Amino acid sequence: MASVWLLGAATLVVAALLYRLLKLFARPALPLPPGPRPWPIVGNMPHLGAVPHHAIADLARKYGPLMHLRLGFVDVVVAASASVAEQFLKVHDANFSSRPPNAGAKYIAYNYQDMVFAPYGPRWRMLRKISAVHLFSAKALDDFKQLRQEEVRRLTRTLASSTSRAVSLDQLLNVCTTNALARVMIGRRVFNDGAAGCDPRADEFKSMVVEVMVLAGVFNIGDFIPALEWLDLQGVQGKMKKLHKRFDEFLTNIIEEHKHEKKEEHKDLLSTLLTLKEVQDDEGTRLTDVEIKALLLNFFTAGTDTSSSTTEWAIAELIRHPRILAQVQQELDSVVGRDRFVNESDLPNLPYFQAFIKETFRLHPSTPLSLPRIADESCEIFGYHIPKGATLLLNVWAIARDPKEWADPLAFKPERFLPGGEKADVDVRGNDFEVIPFGAGRRICAGMSLGLRMVQLLTATLAHAFDWELQDGLNPEKLNMEEAYGLTLQRKVPLCVYPKPRLSPEVFSSQC
Repeated sequence: MASVWLLGAATLVVAALLYRLLKLFARPALPLPPGPRPWPIVGNMPHLGAVPHHAIADLARKYGPLMHLRLGFVDVVVAASASVAEQFLKVHDANFSSRPPNAGAKYIAYNYQDMVFAPYGPRWRMLRKISAVHLFSAKALDDFKQLRQEEVRRLTRTLASSTSRAVSLDQLLNVCTTNALARVMIGRRVFNDGAAGCDPRADEFKSMVVEVMVLAGVFNIGDFIPALEWLDLQGVQGKMKKLHKRFDEFLTNIIEEHKHEKKEEHKDLLSTLLTLKEVQDDEGTRLTDVEIKALLLNFFTAGTDTSSSTTEWAIAELIRHPRILAQVQQELDSVVGRDRFVNESDLPNLPYFQAFIKETFRLHPSTPLSLPRIADESCEIFGYHIPKGATLLLNVWAIARDPKEWADPLAFKPERFLPGGEKADVDVRGNDFEVIPFGAGRRICAGMSLGLRMVQLLTATLAHAFDWELQDGLNPEKLNMEEAYGLTLQRKVPLCVYPKPRLSPEVFSSQC
């Protein structure tokens, strides 16, 4: 073991010397963006702290909204304002449409054959088109809305039967969002919530999804110091390989089961994907079994926890602001009444609630630091040199709290998005760079429309169906709103609540 560490140290020293020599001879005429002085070898990693989006926001206040960091041997540029983000994601979007190398994509996501990490090009466009047409189009979303409504109502009835004890809302929300997506993707639920008829493999699948999220959030030294990747000093890559094997076996079994069953028995996405294997697209590419599994992996890991965590933040804000909750409930009662659950068709008729959801996405974006992109070529932005191969990070969290863009930016004010408000015309769909919870440009979140519908339906249903009390009689004003950094913006302290039904009792007992 000692010899391995010695060899690793020698490799690191040689790589560092070569890196500095290459940088010296290839120095551009324009300066790099400003930033903190990097430490030897590890660069600016010590500056990031336990909550990187907070630390990077603090650094941007000192060095400016376009900032340069060095993580290991990798140049990183950070966008921390709407105007800088627009330069990268609109003006120079084509140059920043691929992802940088990373262990998660290589060892878990089928070696970049998924949609999230695939290089920009024909294969990525094929996967994106398939997803857009068969899962995220308006028609597909309407076709599957009944499944989403059923799962949300299932959650609501579970909560209604739990009024005598405090419930951990994050766990129940995650079960709901995952089962809703699973029914669309593979035709059945995957999380075991205690109800009859659940798949026996549900608990194993849940543990795998959780492990994916944990491993993908680990800082892997090999991603930033490539010369050390082969050593796997933290053991991260070994864990990723083992997890990939388990996931691959699980997904392979699902696909084989579908292949041997009659097609008319299934109206799920997987059945559609299997038929598309025989179809050649406009650029001459065909879908493979590996790409199908990689797509399923993407949807399960990226399309569930984001929606559930955002909904948890939304309910926390309603509890913390009784005036806003009363106004949301008044609007829901006026449009929906108290004798039925909320339907997706009700959502466009709730302007104050829509403003509330926008404000939730502003202050609590599901991905506070965007998934990284990489510069295909060197370019100039605001007079600074952006080197080829640089990693781009957008601090979505900081952009949405920029005092130059938002009045009283830390206050929760849905009214700012209503007619007459400061940002009445601003949306969250990637066209207005002041608030981009789903990103923008070519690599904008493919599941944005589904995520919006799921968060809106979940939040509206829970706000309409229940009043809320905090565990141990805690004063709502003292509710802990601290963040815990991860791939998604989690609450540091999960929300434990007593749900108090406010609709007619018949609504909770009805199966419709």
